[in-house]
Amino acid sequence: MSHERTVIRGGLVITAADEVHADVLVEGERVVALAATGSPAAQAWEAERVIDATDCYVIPGGVDAHTHMELPFGGTAASDTFETGTRAAAVGGTTTIVDFAVQSVGHSLREGLDAWHAKAQGRCAIDYGFHMIMSDVTEHVLKEMDVLVEEGVTSFKLFMAYPGVFYSDDGRILRAMQRSAANGGLIMMHAENGIAIDVLVEQALAAGHTDPRYHGEVRRELLEAEATHRAIQLARVAGAPLYVVHVSCEQAVNELAQARDLGLNVFGETCPQYLFLSTDNLAEPDFEGAKYVCSTPLRPKEHQAVLWRALRTNDLSVVSTDHCPFCFVGQKELGRGDFSKIPNGLPGVENRMDLLHQAVLDGHISRRRWIELACATPARMFGLYPRKGTIAPGSDADIVIFDPHERYVMSAATHHMNVDYSAYEGRQMTGRARTVLSRGTPVVDAGRYVGHAGHGTFLPRSTSQYLI
Repeated sequence: MSHERTVIRGGLVITAADEVHADVLVEGERVVALAATGSPAAQAWEAERVIDATDCYVIPGGVDAHTHMELPFGGTAASDTFETGTRAAAVGGTTTIVDFAVQSVGHSLREGLDAWHAKAQGRCAIDYGFHMIMSDVTEHVLKEMDVLVEEGVTSFKLFMAYPGVFYSDDGRILRAMQRSAANGGLIMMHAENGIAIDVLVEQALAAGHTDPRYHGEVRRELLEAEATHRAIQLARVAGAPLYVVHVSCEQAVNELAQARDLGLNVFGETCPQYLFLSTDNLAEPDFEGAKYVCSTPLRPKEHQAVLWRALRTNDLSVVSTDHCPFCFVGQKELGRGDFSKIPNGLPGVENRMDLLHQAVLDGHISRRRWIELACATPARMFGLYPRKGTIAPGSDADIVIFDPHERYVMSAATHHMNVDYSAYEGRQMTGRARTVLSRGTPVVDAGRYVGHAGHGTFLPRSTSQYLI
């Protein structure tokens, strides 16, 4: 391991807890000290690499706790590999992803985890961990959960949606929750009533409603709220904590708020697409709406204000991307004439940090809350803090020099994600990552990717620091 020293001078260091004009000293892969800019201590530091952060923010690298690189879905697979996806993440100021390994029905958790290790190993530009998707909860699989927690795969995702693919019934969900209550794991829930949704899909198609916008109409807000409520009650019965992924609507937020008001260990995540996009996008003509098909679906615009308020009050605690890109040509097009065949997912791993900075400028959240939602809380929630998610002595030197003044336009022509469209095409942005360090090594310099596949290492995670 290199013991090369780096000093970052003159920036405003922003963490979830503080904003301070400080210089940062990095030795090898770790932060070793912070000192007030201009102080004798800071001026005494010497280093091989000096980074001038004047007029910039110095922030922890983003932690995106919800990505799907190379995810098989509906006869195709997500278009970003671990190599292209982590490169795009780095350029966007994200230095850690937690992706989802998938257990297929009839197979063990171990087989699924091994398959994802094989996809990612030696290919990632930044550090990565895994959650485990459980599709087939059996006695053997429940025992495997304990083994995975020991290995640092400490979170498990279950689906109330997608019957015949990922769906688990209430009994299986309860058993998995009981097991996680005992082993310290965290259950993540895709909360939509998939059984009811399938009925509405069938009826919509029979009525000739085949356009992308019907994807949003059949996946009703009430069916997200109902599943969220049910997941919370099952978690209460099991005595287990619960993390609800990609919360998209007011009714589901209300269920979370009620549970949190009771003091329950229930947490909610939302994603930039629900904060910045809406059913207006799903209704775009000429099948363009297919670009915006994801589940949970985009909602009418009025839900955005509710989500922002929940992010301020902590009824929603994390913003992740659910990055799951499919190209419009050849992949999204599989659903022409039948919206139910459009692969579900949006590209976004490169855009999250910038969009949330835009939210700071727009007055939705504070600068420290930006870092809390995008870096510190996901790191705490998934057993990576304080190694990730903050800038403090002993932390990994995952550091972003973020220029809050740089203006640019989001576009598929310039992004690094391996997908042929941008969900935010033409959006005027202010602020972007200028220099990105991953464990002390520059992976982005002057906005240009300078990293390499294989720099990123697998992160075994401890159990969640939020659990009582």
